[in-house]
Amino acid sequence: MTRVLVVDDQFLIRAGLVGLLTAAPGIEVVGEAADGEEAVALASRTRPDVVLMDIRMPGMGGIEATERILAAASAPPPRILVLTTFDLDEYVYGALRAGASGFLLKDSGPERLLAAVAAVGGGDALFAPSVTRRLVEAYARQSADEATRRPPDLDALTDRETEVLRLTARGLSNLEIAGELFISEATVKTHLNRAMGKLSLDSRAQAVVIAYESGLVTPGR
Repeated sequence: MTRVLVVDDQFLIRAGLVGLLTAAPGIEVVGEAADGEEAVALASRTRPDVVLMDIRMPGMGGIEATERILAAASAPPPRILVLTTFDLDEYVYGALRAGASGFLLKDSGPERLLAAVAAVGGGDALFAPSVTRRLVEAYARQSADEATRRPPDLDALTDRETEVLRLTARGLSNLEIAGELFISEATVKTHLNRAMGKLSLDSRAQAVVIAYESGLVTPGR
């Protein structure tokens, strides 16, 4: 069973999500929260596998709630799937940097929502990578000239780890990267996990952000 915590400040949306998830096989809704503060408390108490996290909420928003939930979680931490109204939302970019595993549009159909929960609950670190890539490109481009931004040091990575990170940031799946580099999918996962470990990253989404911010991948290319 995939244990899910639903977080949304709008009652009707939250109730609809809870109803849909409750009716789906293999999913257990362990709680529902109307704001970030309540989400942090419930996540600590119920230890969900997946958190459906709204971004814009009164009081503590989804980004801060994501940071607090992941910082306080014991291993394995919950995987946070952000719910948003727009696919190019600066708040979502902030959530990815905070450690969220991916995001989903609120107007996605029931089948896509259930597939997203299953994918994230099963260990996939980034849902809909092509859409997330557009998001990261847009805001990495806006932030490229910020004097305070210090790109991470990629020198610790091997050539193969760097190449896997670059292809990940381009939106390729592990299977697609394996085909591109003529290696096994398991080897791709090993290289990516080692790269993430060396860079102290918690999720594939963070790896994508780092690749853009470091200049390894250029927005729009």
